[in-house]
Amino acid sequence: MLPSSADADGPRRSNLRRWGPLAVIVVLLLIIGIVVLTRGSDNKKSNTTQSSSNAQTLSTGAISFSAAKAQGRKDLTFPPGCDQSTGLVAIPTHYGVECFANQPATTDPNTQGVTNDTITVVVYLAPDQDPILDFITAAIHNNDTADEAQATYEGYNALYQTFYQTYGRKVQLKFLRASGTSDDPVAARADAVKASEEMGAFAVWGGPALTRAWTDELNARGVVCLGCFGVNNPQPNVFAITPSSDQSRQQLTEYVSKRLNNKPAKFAGDPAMQNENRTFGLLYITTTGGDEQQNAEDLKNKMSAAGVKLDPEIPYTLDPARLQEQATNIISQLKQAGVTSVIFQGDPVAPATFTKVATEQNYHPEWIIGPSALVDTTAFGRTYDQDQWSHAFGISDLTARLDPQVSDAFALYKWFTGTTPPAADTAPVLWPQPALFYAALQAAGPKLNRDTFRAGLFSLTGSTGQVTTQTITYGQHGYWPGDDYNGIDDYTEIWWDPNITGPDEIRKDGKGMYEYSEGGKRFLPGTWTPDTHAFDKSGAVAIYTTPPPGEAARNYPSPAANSGSSGSSSSSSSAN
Repeated sequence: MLPSSADADGPRRSNLRRWGPLAVIVVLLLIIGIVVLTRGSDNKKSNTTQSSSNAQTLSTGAISFSAAKAQGRKDLTFPPGCDQSTGLVAIPTHYGVECFANQPATTDPNTQGVTNDTITVVVYLAPDQDPILDFITAAIHNNDTADEAQATYEGYNALYQTFYQTYGRKVQLKFLRASGTSDDPVAARADAVKASEEMGAFAVWGGPALTRAWTDELNARGVVCLGCFGVNNPQPNVFAITPSSDQSRQQLTEYVSKRLNNKPAKFAGDPAMQNENRTFGLLYITTTGGDEQQNAEDLKNKMSAAGVKLDPEIPYTLDPARLQEQATNIISQLKQAGVTSVIFQGDPVAPATFTKVATEQNYHPEWIIGPSALVDTTAFGRTYDQDQWSHAFGISDLTARLDPQVSDAFALYKWFTGTTPPAADTAPVLWPQPALFYAALQAAGPKLNRDTFRAGLFSLTGSTGQVTTQTITYGQHGYWPGDDYNGIDDYTEIWWDPNITGPDEIRKDGKGMYEYSEGGKRFLPGTWTPDTHAFDKSGAVAIYTTPPPGEAARNYPSPAANSGSSGSSSSSSSAN
């Protein structure tokens, strides 16, 4: 992330008028998300982890530990980082990441950035000064720098390089410092050309958050993109971590139709509304050239097919110069329409204004959180009118929270290096890229190209039945029709508790936190149950100070403790 700044005047204001869709700020969305993909499982935890082993060698030529065992292969060896008592990679996470057998690398001469010895990965680093992202992150006071992000990436890369199967190749990181701001398509496209032509990328991690030019250019050039943004249909080389907008709308529709429709608005702040059946209105962000209007109509159609009437649908634009004026008009429209339950799908900044104006107009509805970037984080929830937000609930693809210090993003880094991540606030956002890349790399087999990478990633299954990690799958696993190039498949129910205290996602203590219904129970499409558990303290959790039962990490000696020095010194990364 970028340094925070409270200044919203001058050049920033004019830049904000050109914002792209804020729903694509995926780099910020995964503040508390976890990426776990696995082949096989620890038998002791088979009830919480899907086993994908079918005792066959993958089409990519990769041979998993379970397949080798089933075939009675005595001729195979495994990396030193494999725990051969379990067949799992020996890092302290409870999720079963299966080992893959050693095989000699073979080079595809048509594949850029891959030799028998190396794999070139270009890592995008946003500029330290970006007026748009600075405005967004000002509320949560994130001061991580690009240098700290680079050092954190290097530490993660060294960890995975040490323990995962790479078929003898070293992953060389080359860091690209952005030449423009997050919404500059010309700079983004030029940077993409540089990443491909000058830096020779096989894959890239990350990219500018508010333009699709970077992703489009790399995708057209056949460069694998992880954590790239702005493409609604990310195939064939782009693998998003968050759900697609259509998947989010399907989940929201199922939640509203099953749990809320034709029932009293009992969570509204206005007592007169609490005995009325819900009347739903939609408040959503729209941008010049964006497809939000089309998405809103699609949501309305999905809701209608499920028996839910959604009216009115009111767009807004995030222009700080006009937000107060828009909010005054919009809240008046919602109030006059008799809306008891406002479904919000927008950016994380605007609710502060909308909720303030709602209180000024003595309008106290339910606020239903539709999938929205960062609105479902405690860090931003604290910036909204607390009287209004105490009636906020809905769905989130984020997970029930662990204390940041014991989450994998922190714990794995410290276990390996002996230190906390240099980019402490941003580490959970950076970690998914290397975690996802190395999981796919193992399954891609000894001949690495974009097709085997895709096939390897599609072969992996995600952990299910857990609360501190999402189900993340790619390809065809029965959750969505056709090949799925988006990661997260499941959601949980959240609600705002204005009285509880604790740390937010970036370790800032304060009052007010999201609670996760039923301990953070997650729902795949088609599995939502009929009754809401919003505002039910029984079984709800705001933060797990220790992992919940069955989700504690396996124990392995720390390389840093054993060596007496930082484990990151063995990193194969290189900066450019």
